[in-house]
Amino acid sequence: MILCITHSRDFYNIDLFFEYLTSKNIPYFRLNSDQLNNAQKISISQNSFEIIDESGNTLKSEDIKSVWHRKSWRISTPEELDEEYKNIFIKEYSTLRYNLFTALEHVPWINPFENENKIDGNKIFQLKIAEKNGLIVPETLFSNDAEAITAFFHSHCNGKMVAKLHGVISKSMGGENFISTNIIDEDSLENIADIEYCPMIFQPYIEKKYELRIVYLDGEFFTGKINNSENADWRIARGNYFWSEYHLPENIETSLTAMMKEMGLYMGAIDMIRGKDGSYYFLEVNPQGEWGMLQKDLNFPIAQRIADNLIKRMKTNE
Repeated sequence: MILCITHSRDFYNIDLFFEYLTSKNIPYFRLNSDQLNNAQKISISQNSFEIIDESGNTLKSEDIKSVWHRKSWRISTPEELDEEYKNIFIKEYSTLRYNLFTALEHVPWINPFENENKIDGNKIFQLKIAEKNGLIVPETLFSNDAEAITAFFHSHCNGKMVAKLHGVISKSMGGENFISTNIIDEDSLENIADIEYCPMIFQPYIEKKYELRIVYLDGEFFTGKINNSENADWRIARGNYFWSEYHLPENIETSLTAMMKEMGLYMGAIDMIRGKDGSYYFLEVNPQGEWGMLQKDLNFPIAQRIADNLIKRMKTNE
């Protein structure tokens, strides 16, 4: 059985994945990460666990042969729970969820749980590994210090800088509730003092030809190009631009492959920019990043390849 860890509002990508597994006669179980709460009966011991989900379906750890960690969402709290207990509820159920996930470390994952957490939670670490493996990365500052940010702006940004949160509110296919990248110029720099309430990542604004969303899957690349040269991020311009298939230069694929292997990831959604200077700039890799628009618009068989990878590794692990 393949366990798919996702969330209750996930669709399309996950549906394609399950349809493909069904066609291969591979059993699967959908575990909604946000509903790992009081709606389910959960028991974990030293050697096994058992879950009875909200629909009455039973999952036993010994039946799980591989795991796709599609997405994890914040655990939902019951409406009737007093406000003062919600933080405790989330903390304890998050701890239980962590114990449950790590009990499966011996089977193949996309991606290995601890590797994914380290990479997803550390943008600066990502940039360091990318640069080490021959990729061009913009000068970057992660800070809440207005003076340091102002000095960075004047030293590296040539009058224009981008600022973004380390995470986003939504990683959805359509970009709903997405907090876009902000552009900062000399005028808006005057208001940077409020940054102490919300540290952000700062980089020079790169004049670009286009943006690339690259799905890496164990040495295979599925790359989409979007001609969004006017906006800071393609997700705030949806509906005005269209994806087209793109073939990366061999040296870029080689560097990305080396980077992903060093990160210990089988899969990731990589964002890069092709600058007007002709260079390829690495921005970030999101291990749980969105790719449904590439499968839908460009007919890339990404969901099927994920399943194939897990099936192959599952059989090797037997």
